[in-house]
Amino acid sequence: MKELFPMKQVMGFIFSLVLTAVALMVYFFDMSFAIGMTILLVTAFIQAGLQLVLFMHAGESEDKNAIYITIYYGVLIAIFTILGSLLTMVWTYQFQ
Repeated sequence: MKELFPMKQVMGFIFSLVLTAVALMVYFFDMSFAIGMTILLVTAFIQAGLQLVLFMHAGESEDKNAIYITIYYGVLIAIFTILGSLLTMVWTYQFQ
């Protein structure tokens, strides 16, 4: 019966709740903007990775390397898009 209990998923759920509680502490403890944003970004990325691996079963298929490469590629494209947009906005603002 022990092998039928989804222990990894239950522990992942509890860890997600803990990460959510840590993110809520930013609001309740009225932290500074820099510290609060750092905590929120770190907990958001950890929780996104946790959800991807544990609940979307990204690491359980036979072609998990292709799945992870696709995820890294998507994150890289998102970072380039955000940084390129910021660069364009700042550069345009400085030369007006």
